[in-house]
Amino acid sequence: MEKIQFKTESKRLLDLMINSVYTNREIFLRELISNASDAIDKLYFRSLTDQNVDMKRDDFFIKISVDKGNRILTISDTGIGMTEEELENNLGTIANSGSLAFMKENEGLEDIDIIGRFGVGFYSAFMVCKKLTVVTRAYGSDKAFQWESEGLDGYLITPASRETVGTDVILTLKDNGDEENYDEYLSEYRIRSLVKKYSDYIRYPIKMDMQKQRPKEGSDNEYESYAETETLNSMIPI
Repeated sequence: MEKIQFKTESKRLLDLMINSVYTNREIFLRELISNASDAIDKLYFRSLTDQNVDMKRDDFFIKISVDKGNRILTISDTGIGMTEEELENNLGTIANSGSLAFMKENEGLEDIDIIGRFGVGFYSAFMVCKKLTVVTRAYGSDKAFQWESEGLDGYLITPASRETVGTDVILTLKDNGDEENYDEYLSEYRIRSLVKKYSDYIRYPIKMDMQKQRPKEGSDNEYESYAETETLNSMIPI
């Protein structure tokens, strides 16, 4: 299947993003969590007025998963999801026509929040990943779709499988370099600190399986590893 090309301006902006004119790379997690929260908001507020939405407040959450062996970080939500057309419209065009000019004019200024200001937060993931995959199923649909891109060469949209409504954003992280350690974004404790720093106020639980140790049953000096799901944020508004 032939890849769909990004529009010219989008490609130029994405090139700047991939080559990281924006120095505070850790904010990619904030942006992806904010997007997930927005998607849940849309379905939650619909559930308040549409009796056909059979979901309760406790059904809405964000889940962060780490696969260290394959260098994959996944942010999943139980939000409204996207149709194939919405994938094309939302992820095929980056921001608006003024964003590239603004970014060029302010290149080198670390405190200019181009990402938050122009809604290019999703693409901030390319600052830390070499492949970005989205698997999503829209509310009211029994079909799921996958959007996948390795950056400037464009993207593919293909049929996929997802049992429930919502979206998975899957980052295959870059390899470490002389000056960059992308392994930090595979550390549960580093991720927890970033969630507390940037996303503690998010109104829905942000969950992650934390690796812990406990004494082995019947042993005084041996320990075993186990995973325990924790909620990382306090959900208290700023």
